Amino acid sequence: MWAALLLLPGATFAQEFVAVPGPLGDDAFYRAVACAAAPGEACRKPFLHWSNAKREDLTVALISVSAGLESWQRALYERGLDNAVAQINTLDAGVRLSRASENADIEVHVVATPPGEVMQDTGVPDLDGALLSLGRVALRVRNGEIREALIAVSAQARRREIASVLLEEVVQGLGLMTDIRGPAYRRSLFSEDGNSVTRLRGQDAMALRRHYAPGTHSDETAVRRTTDKPTGPKAEES
Repeated sequence: MWAALLLLPGATFAQEFVAVPGPLGDDAFYRAVACAAAPGEACRKPFLHWSNAKREDLTVALISVSAGLESWQRALYERGLDNAVAQINTLDAGVRLSRASENADIEVHVVATPPGEVMQDTGVPDLDGALLSLGRVALRVRNGEIREALIAVSAQARRREIASVLLEEVVQGLGLMTDIRGPAYRRSLFSEDGNSVTRLRGQDAMALRRHYAPGTHSDETAVRRTTDKPTGPKAEES
């Protein structure tokens, strides 16, 4: 389970998951995780992508960790982040990631905040004041194009959850921002009710491939947003 925040002044998107009664076709699944569309309904969020220029060489870095984190615990987050990068790159999905040590496009912060509490004194102003479930993503967006992704993960995540949470958060940082709740998707990375998946397979992999399929760029996103007419608050430029 995760939470996502768009850094768009005046706009928030409360729809964090789509509830479904059973299995979805690929089109409905993709629209659910990419724009929060319930089956047969309009989008509730805009489609968001990294630019064509960025998506072939996006950098990811573990920027900061809680002061109380032991070295063996940090190693778990490092390995989890390595796994997330490897899983995404293996898909050959039209987006490629590499690890960096600083100044990354996607920044990861392991914070002291316990799950369910509000983040404070993280050293990252855009994260402070936000409720942390277990992980949280904040995207800085302009005209449907992602410019920056900030990820916060609680230092109190259970050992068996860390790799799954990091994979999910990084995938969210690529624009697939919404979870799914339903018995058919308990083993999906996008499950609202679990954090156990560490591989991208099946419809999870399909959704990321479709999101960055050749020809998917800002202009196309604008057309899709006009067609789908999100019902949520209007997104403003950051």
